[in-house]
Amino acid sequence: MGKLRAKSVSRGSRKKPSRQRLHYKIPLMLAPQPQGGYTVTSPLLPELVTERDSMEDAMENVKDALAAVLEIYHDLGRPLPQNAQVHDEAVWLETLVSVP
Repeated sequence: MGKLRAKSVSRGSRKKPSRQRLHYKIPLMLAPQPQGGYTVTSPLLPELVTERDSMEDAMENVKDALAAVLEIYHDLGRPLPQNAQVHDEAVWLETLVSVP
């Protein structure tokens, strides 16, 4: 019966191919809810809906909500609205900033 040998495999410095991040310019509506918390929707992408207890958390959820909408559009073969994706250009950006 032969001996089993553990073989060490060096992975070296091989890097995974970097996935290019895509950027999207999406208008958002942030609405306070009567019972507390906030809901975020988009008039450009009506399928995008998310909510959380704070503004910051609601805005953080937008990334996941947008990823889900992009997946739906891809699965349905539906194109995104024409100006939704940004291609290395200057973008007018308004953002929500909370300060103490």
